[in-house]
Amino acid sequence: MTDPRTPIFWRDARMPHVELRKVEDGREVCYALHTHRHWSIGAITGGESTFLYRTDQYHVSAGTLVLMNPEWPHACNPIDNQPWAYLMLYVDSVWLTRLRFEAGLLPSEDWQDLDTAVITDPRQYQDYCTMADCLLDPGRDLLEKQSRVAEYLLDLMQSLAEAPARGIPRPSGTLAAVAEYLDSHCTDEVSLDDLCRLSGYSPGHLVRAFRQSYGLTPHAYLINRRIQHGQSELKRGVSIADAALNAGFADQAHFQRTFKRVVAATPNQYRQPSVQQQEHATSGK
Repeated sequence: MTDPRTPIFWRDARMPHVELRKVEDGREVCYALHTHRHWSIGAITGGESTFLYRTDQYHVSAGTLVLMNPEWPHACNPIDNQPWAYLMLYVDSVWLTRLRFEAGLLPSEDWQDLDTAVITDPRQYQDYCTMADCLLDPGRDLLEKQSRVAEYLLDLMQSLAEAPARGIPRPSGTLAAVAEYLDSHCTDEVSLDDLCRLSGYSPGHLVRAFRQSYGLTPHAYLINRRIQHGQSELKRGVSIADAALNAGFADQAHFQRTFKRVVAATPNQYRQPSVQQQEHATSGK
């Protein structure tokens, strides 16, 4: 019998643009402030929790949807060890941008942030849960899963089109160059001196300015990128020890501690194939 505290990750290589996470008892699920490269939407399916999103904080409970733009710092955590449960769908932002563009919701194939952070509409919540149930059901075929995802997200994007983003500008210039340097050197040892030479800023000014623009310090940003790199390695089937080294961590223990703090799951839990993946691999489909 599956421990309800153990997160379930659903992935299917035939649908690389989406990944689903299910948590039935999230009392021990605590996230550090982090970001994703993709767009995310979650459903609180039981209990309640706090949702920190950039500079805003929300009290969310069962029946609520939470939305997260790519690269926006966030964390969703339990309240006083109270039980809560959730489903979280991670969607490739390039794929979603194309979906929005082809539906006439974007003027070009360039990502635009969505302003909405929380949705309490019962129909949209139920439609989300129906879609998630379909993905988690190994008895459903590929076409149905693909159709459910596309139909749900298109309907949601159309409903949100009337609420454009607040226009929070993406950082540019010097700070963007620092972020790009961290992106390309995330598996290397990077010093604050390196970043100061690149930016021309003093250490204190650089840390404050970077946090103000990205919501994370340069170090937290670097660690976040390393964990994302480690997740990609684990999904490819790389061993935990090799994933740790490939992501720039000095040892496996450090990688595991940091991974648990950012992802709220162990590397082994994350890399375990779901029922869908196991059946897919066995059938050879």
